[in-house]
Amino acid sequence: MRLGSTTILRSGLVALIAAMLVITCSVVRAPMANADAAEARYLSPGAMLFSPDGRRMYVVAERGDQLLILDAKAQTVSARIAVGHAPRGLAISPDGTRLYVTNSWDDTVSVIDTKSLAAVQTLVTGAEPTGVVITRDGKTLYVANRLSDDVSLIDVASGQEIKRLMAGRGASYLALSADGKRVYCTHVYPKITGSRTLPQSEITVIDTDRQIVVDRIPLHNVGGVFQMALSPDGKLGVAAQLRPKNLIPLAHVEHGSVFGNSLALFGPAVSGVVQVPLDELDRYFAMPYSVAMTSDQSKLYVSTGGSGSVTAISLPKLLSFVRSAPRDIGNDLSASANYVTSRIPVGANPRNLLLSPDGKTLYVTNRMDDTIDVISTRTDKVVSTIDLGGRKDYNALRQGERIFYATKYSFQGAFSCANCHIDATFDGIQWDLEPDGFGKDIVDNRSIEDLSGTEPFKWNGGNPNMATECGPRTEKFFYRSQSYSAEELANLVTFVMALPVRPNRYRLPAGEMTASQERGKTIFNRAAYKDGRPIPKENQCAYCHSGPKYSNNQLFDVGTGKATDRSPKIDVPHLPNVAYSAPYLHDGSARSMEEIWTVFNPKDTHGVSNDLTKDELNDLIEYLRTL
Repeated sequence: MRLGSTTILRSGLVALIAAMLVITCSVVRAPMANADAAEARYLSPGAMLFSPDGRRMYVVAERGDQLLILDAKAQTVSARIAVGHAPRGLAISPDGTRLYVTNSWDDTVSVIDTKSLAAVQTLVTGAEPTGVVITRDGKTLYVANRLSDDVSLIDVASGQEIKRLMAGRGASYLALSADGKRVYCTHVYPKITGSRTLPQSEITVIDTDRQIVVDRIPLHNVGGVFQMALSPDGKLGVAAQLRPKNLIPLAHVEHGSVFGNSLALFGPAVSGVVQVPLDELDRYFAMPYSVAMTSDQSKLYVSTGGSGSVTAISLPKLLSFVRSAPRDIGNDLSASANYVTSRIPVGANPRNLLLSPDGKTLYVTNRMDDTIDVISTRTDKVVSTIDLGGRKDYNALRQGERIFYATKYSFQGAFSCANCHIDATFDGIQWDLEPDGFGKDIVDNRSIEDLSGTEPFKWNGGNPNMATECGPRTEKFFYRSQSYSAEELANLVTFVMALPVRPNRYRLPAGEMTASQERGKTIFNRAAYKDGRPIPKENQCAYCHSGPKYSNNQLFDVGTGKATDRSPKIDVPHLPNVAYSAPYLHDGSARSMEEIWTVFNPKDTHGVSNDLTKDELNDLIEYLRTL
């Protein structure tokens, strides 16, 4: 049995952290002399917020496993609090006495007392908690869980989870309306709708009084959706998003037809949903991530991580243009001239934005520089840069990570590796890649998790090593330029090949299996039909999916080829964390693991499954989820 699928790294930014999981928190006063001390790591700053009195700034260091405490006036780090593994989200109680930090690899939230700077509680969430907000009364915490595709509601007083609400796929970022009555949730992966379709996403809307989902705002032709800003008057929401153009061959790079870096405007101010581009006719501003709106609703700011810039927008001009223009302007590359007022160069891979309480200053975290740029909102220029500490040398891994997220190597800066591999994971989208021929070999996005020893690459095994995959193939056919130096390519390969496997949430703590998983393992390893006849070796699950990563690195025809494929032979994919990698098969045509052996295996050419009962197939899937 061979799963023609991808296994992926599901949330990213922390791919190279070697620290052990930290459940409790402790405070480390800065500075420190020990070379192995916390600030000697790369930090990768992310979420920020101010204390209610404006005297402090709190900044999450995603790769440093820390929360940084800054003196807002001096703009210096005064303390570093060790938190859990891969922290991402940050919220503060209305009275400013408690901080809440999501630890995405621990499935926890660290609760920190802001007076003592000590941990007082650890809360349990769903899988891979990312965004977090707290209600205006301080009673309920909302946490977006990226891998379990839901939102946890936690009672602050007891620390217990009240319920989970189903959200969209890759639930990640949350925003609370100004009146506190709604929580909005965005998703970094599109819905699973089937192969060769435009991606579809949503913004999930939760009523905080009734604690139920009350709306799902549809986003057409949208893949990843990131952070949002909501207007103080409650009439407008703005979300950063990607609009992949996956139904046309990638040959159209030079025609602006690969990704649309854009914003989704929603709410009464625009009478529904309107998508507007950030790009220009000959320049692209890739990976929009964070959105900030001034309190007087005069300006919008959008961080564009791949382009190393912040885009400034006149909100009145934007609304005026939207109200007078045709509704379908998402692909109009001349549109941005009507509302973009400036592009502000900042550091490497800018992510989170934060406006000062008086609105005069905008802060942006530069994830690959370990700095914060300070921008005057009057002049829209950088006036200073805050050094957060961390390592100052860029080793091969860090250099490769910087290259992975940078768009400068592609034609007109249109996109980077991170456009398709969101946060060093995947995008859940199927592509028509030019090297295979127009309309040929449609592919589901492949794995970049735990790749070492899984060569060759590409679904048909066409690339013998990662240097070929990332080098000539990417440069010539994707980027339309041969721009990597030998050292840059080597560093990029080093980074990609070092990405580790994520924690598997289907395994029991001590590694033991449930009864269902044990039964599934027996089915996976079986060598005979139920009537005793031997199953041919090449059609046994454990033959093709063998070795430490469950792949024998060979090509087989498993009967899942399509008329558009040049060859029916499929590279046997490795299986770690296969549970998180839907859709399945080389072209993403199977929406679930169950469909692999029901819809797409009628003749038992992809393992033997037709003699299995429904319960036995469920057991097999339960075992595969543990890999």
